Amino acid sequence: MHVPGPDTRVVELRVHGVLGTEPRELTDSVASVDVAGDGTGRIVSPADRLLRPIPGPDLTAGERTVPRSVEGYVWGGMTSGRGKALWALLFPFALANLAHWMLPPVDRDSHWSRSLGALLRAGLRLAGLLLTMLFTAQLTVLSLDLVAAQCLRAGTGCLSTVPDELRTFEPLRSVPALLFVVAAVFGMYRLSAMSWRVRNPSGAGNEHSAQAPRLPGAGVVRDPSTPALRTLHAVAALCTVVLLALGGPTAATDPRWMAAAAVTALCVLGTLLLDDPTGSGESESGFRRSVHPLVGHYARILLLGTSGLLLLLTALFPAHMSGPLPGSGPVTDSLTLGLLALCGCIGVLLLPAALLARRSWRRLPSRLRPWAGGWFAAPVLLIACLLGAGFGAGLTLSARQALGTDLLLPVSYDTVTLLWGAATAVLVLAGLVGVPWVWLRWWRAIRTDGVSPEVELLHAGRPADQRSAERAWKWAELQRSHGHRLVLLLAGALTVGAVLALVLRLGGPEPPFWGRWLLLLGVGALATLVATLLRMVHLAVRRPNAGRQLSLLCDLTLFWPRDSHPIVPPCYALKVIPELVDRACEHLADPNTRVVLSGHSQGSLLVSVAAARLLGRLDEQDHERVGLVTAGSQLQWAYARGFPGFLGHEAQRSLAGSLAGQWRSLCRGTDPIGGAVGTWNRQVHDGKLLGVGFRPDGSEGPLHAAARGPTGALVLGNDHWLPDPQRGPFEHRRWTAGLSRHSEYSGDPEWDRAVSMAAALEVPARGTNLPLRTTMVDPAGSSRNGKTHRTDTSEDRATNRATGGSSTKVGSHSVTGGETVRREERVATVATEPTLEDDPGEQEGHSAETTGTEQPSRLPHAEPPEIIDLPGMTPPWERGPALRPSSQ
Repeated sequence: MHVPGPDTRVVELRVHGVLGTEPRELTDSVASVDVAGDGTGRIVSPADRLLRPIPGPDLTAGERTVPRSVEGYVWGGMTSGRGKALWALLFPFALANLAHWMLPPVDRDSHWSRSLGALLRAGLRLAGLLLTMLFTAQLTVLSLDLVAAQCLRAGTGCLSTVPDELRTFEPLRSVPALLFVVAAVFGMYRLSAMSWRVRNPSGAGNEHSAQAPRLPGAGVVRDPSTPALRTLHAVAALCTVVLLALGGPTAATDPRWMAAAAVTALCVLGTLLLDDPTGSGESESGFRRSVHPLVGHYARILLLGTSGLLLLLTALFPAHMSGPLPGSGPVTDSLTLGLLALCGCIGVLLLPAALLARRSWRRLPSRLRPWAGGWFAAPVLLIACLLGAGFGAGLTLSARQALGTDLLLPVSYDTVTLLWGAATAVLVLAGLVGVPWVWLRWWRAIRTDGVSPEVELLHAGRPADQRSAERAWKWAELQRSHGHRLVLLLAGALTVGAVLALVLRLGGPEPPFWGRWLLLLGVGALATLVATLLRMVHLAVRRPNAGRQLSLLCDLTLFWPRDSHPIVPPCYALKVIPELVDRACEHLADPNTRVVLSGHSQGSLLVSVAAARLLGRLDEQDHERVGLVTAGSQLQWAYARGFPGFLGHEAQRSLAGSLAGQWRSLCRGTDPIGGAVGTWNRQVHDGKLLGVGFRPDGSEGPLHAAARGPTGALVLGNDHWLPDPQRGPFEHRRWTAGLSRHSEYSGDPEWDRAVSMAAALEVPARGTNLPLRTTMVDPAGSSRNGKTHRTDTSEDRATNRATGGSSTKVGSHSVTGGETVRREERVATVATEPTLEDDPGEQEGHSAETTGTEQPSRLPHAEPPEIIDLPGMTPPWERGPALRPSSQ
């Protein structure tokens, strides 16, 4: 064990959450400067008025202060900026890639589980390929069919500024139209080839083995098959253009069509057979390893060259340029129906896969189990596919409306329009029912008298704060508990729309009268979708501050590497996490240095994965010098439930055990985005906050009752429940009035205490007692002459012996061992507090025996006792075992 010495110092490395933050706000300073990084990933430090780097404020640990250096990692530039606003147009692709990471975990010992996992991953890769092909086909319909073949043909009044000489020569119409599509495909290819360069001066730790123990984010690694998958998507997209331009199945005798169909089949086969390098499934077989040479460097060049040559021949010698292209309908119809059928097959395959994986979470309470029983990847994939199809169809419909002529579109566009019209109608009906239900439930919740026991205990003695916090607690709990159901509702509405559209499509060429209204509603919905997205992109390009909502989409989806869909902007986690590990290792080279990784919101996900990687890189004896602080984190209620195969409950328990109590989590009940990380099944019993959670030894089970710290926070396990509004103001600390919710975590006075515990400089004491308002009465039920008396319990005497002093009462302060702890309430009374053991019955009996007195009763309206951690005069590591938590 590393015992703190006189040269001990702490380096706190902070990481911000979504939507970025100012460096000075990240480091809690009036100014900040870069001290490392490459400009994209910036490591900043507080600075003085001359912009010189300075360390942060000293860290208080008990009666001792330890030098602390504060650094922040700023990664917001990887997802936000003027040019990056266009990335929002690829949001359906990012959602399709996200669905892969939401698959249920695979049991390597089960043949059926491994087989289903392989089929699901192959199906997701194929769905991503079909989505790319459909998007390219819709761009081809817009440029080649709608504009070049119909609007610009000879004898039409469409775009009258174009001279008739250009209209009569077909290559002059087909070449620019296909160049537009090629430019879009090339742009997607270049974006998918882009990746962030990792600044790694040590030359090690850049990657993480997927076969390592299951810690959070163990499979978040760079995919070596991405170049091959990127090439297959680009080649399939170009071949789709050729197949559509030549006339679809009607041109099956054309050698160019046959060659394009053969190359497309090779792309589909290669996509299905690519292996899974993330370690989420079975190990590579010999057959899968044989696929790599077929998609090697030279093979990819040959495929790109072949598809490019076929497209060039099609552009120079076009067919059917005097009207609607006969291949537009069959190609877009086949891709749309194939995509919907594939989504249905994946949804069916997910059912047995989720049932096989259920054994890993069936012992957990319902609030910790994966969303939709591990089936959540299916609705996310469906939303991604229908968003992509809807955006392409809406763009083409908007262009036809802008041209102002009677141009013809494939029948599949009516199917997509009808689908979105029906889905919009279902969502409107659901809103008419759901919104009043939510409002009624919310109204009934806030109309109830009193406050919940958790709020009453956390804000003991402050009725005004209890009332203001209670309403925010209930609203935040409602959002955390039911937010994922909005995704299921959207997926259900789209499913109903898809089924209804297919039924009407098979019923006849003309929809019934009510179906026409759905078509009009679908046109309006798709036009609104396209106009809203394009306007947001336009505003984000002109005014970056207006594009924060688009940055939010990138922040949430681009954490995950490219796996099932390669045409996704670069993953920032593959740069942030290795650089965080490298920076921590630079500081840990000094044996007197302890590093605490702290992250807020999305930053908590980054630092938790970085801590897992750091522990695997360090020697075991250095693990005690690594700590982790998460604040406003979604690790338990969102990420563990949405991504059970990579951030599941077991992975987080393993990380908590590896850190041995040096993982501290700050949370507020009023925070609708963040929540608890290491505890659950919390309840208030006999004036104490109890719960189940992670233990320092790597197990999980009932925890000791929560202790209240000097800042008013309740510490249960590794979770620090912060009062909101804050207690205070505290001396030499900034103070925020009102409800902070998801912000101002680092400004809370409990932050430094959590950092001190994460650095193993302070251990939470148990059993010390300082109540807020408790009146002592005799067994007969009457007070002793209206006066209050102090009962010197065995626990008080143990505390006095451990702190090396006696406890006396001075005015409105309790002085223990020479240290003054300010009281929140001016009530001169102290109640008996039993020793915190596992059995409440044994607690009461043991307390009665040791004090030799009867246990007093409380008045009906007495406040519950408040347990306070008293630091004492000496550092926690020198107080002896009396104040240290037991290993149980």
